[in-house]
Amino acid sequence: MSNAASPFPPPEGPLRGPAPEQPFAAPPIERVRVGFVGVGLQGGGHVRNFLQLDGVEIVALCDIDEPRNEEVASWVVEAGRPKPRLYGRTTTDFVRMCETEELDLVYTATPWEWHVPVCVAAMENGKHAASEVPSAYTLDDCWRIVETAEREQKHCLLMENCNYDRPEMMVFNMARQGLFGEILHAECGYLHDLRGIKFEDAHEGLWRRAHSMKRNGNLYPTHGLGPVANVMDNNRGDRFESLVSFSSPSRGLQEWAKDHYPEGDPKRQEQYVCGDVNTSLLKTANGKTIVVSFSTNLPRPYSRVHMVQGTKGLFHGYPNRVYIEGRGPEDRWQDYQACLAEFDHPLWKDLTERSEGAGHGGMDYIEDYRLVKCLHEGLPTDMNVYDAASISAVGPLSEWSVANGGKPVDFPDFTRGRWKTWPKLEILRA
Repeated sequence: MSNAASPFPPPEGPLRGPAPEQPFAAPPIERVRVGFVGVGLQGGGHVRNFLQLDGVEIVALCDIDEPRNEEVASWVVEAGRPKPRLYGRTTTDFVRMCETEELDLVYTATPWEWHVPVCVAAMENGKHAASEVPSAYTLDDCWRIVETAEREQKHCLLMENCNYDRPEMMVFNMARQGLFGEILHAECGYLHDLRGIKFEDAHEGLWRRAHSMKRNGNLYPTHGLGPVANVMDNNRGDRFESLVSFSSPSRGLQEWAKDHYPEGDPKRQEQYVCGDVNTSLLKTANGKTIVVSFSTNLPRPYSRVHMVQGTKGLFHGYPNRVYIEGRGPEDRWQDYQACLAEFDHPLWKDLTERSEGAGHGGMDYIEDYRLVKCLHEGLPTDMNVYDAASISAVGPLSEWSVANGGKPVDFPDFTRGRWKTWPKLEILRA
């Protein structure tokens, strides 16, 4: 047990007893009927992926941008499918969609504050739920999706596309084959200059910048942490136990506004509290460590870091390179391409051609393919609601630690002890 503080006790009453003995699997669904909530840039990309998948029917679309809703619906018609029914006359019209449509799955790619309301509305109306990242950004909402999924016996999963990127999946394959030995430490993050995007008068610029006005912490942990959590068996033999977090001063957005907008523009008057660089350190129940970095307000090349260190070697991303003791030159990195032919993940070998041209280099297609396959075959999903809650929880826990001078804080055990016995993730094929 950690010696950290526990300012976030689990809710009283609704969760009764332990989580399920085995990861949840729903009955097989021959034809998956889907409703999408939020069909902007990322949501629209998922619609295109689903149009490429067999055994799928796109029944409904919901977006408050009516022209965009019609545009995405036209893609479905052009693919020879019936036009989806359209929702979006209010910001909560997704509730009406969930109440009235016969759907198996509701997929949300909305601004962050709508992820939990959409997922809960879906599950409470008998639908499985899938959410873009993060699934939630308060501890209460993390518990809420767990509680609702258990009560309604529905999937509620985090659609973390970076879990399916080719280098990350190769590292997972190598780790499972023992190339790195025992994994002891990892480093990951989301390091991406988003200043221009945050100040756009469209898309994420309409809402994402506002989070930096109210929150100070590691606001977007899942892209880096998702793949690392899989390699380190989070919720499947180990779990995140405690966290400490520190943020730098906030300068980047203020300077961007000053450099790009004239005197008197309202954007120059905005106040930001989120530190430009956040560093969070996680300790697991088995004593292993993970550094999670976050920086989106400063000039820099893109990186998710993706460093995995074991007793026999390590992988380090951006640029992707690997060192395994006894393989290759001593004390020198090898380019990861030297290992790809031997250790490429089977899913990438199977799906490279089909994923070509899909979003984010094909990994978006592979994550959508896996979700539909699990629903068709009645399998547990690759990530479940407990993964969604624990990985998303880094956000609010980091905010608490930063606000309290970097004090350690305990992670909730959303599995209530089942992490000790749940099976590890396997190497899968298409």
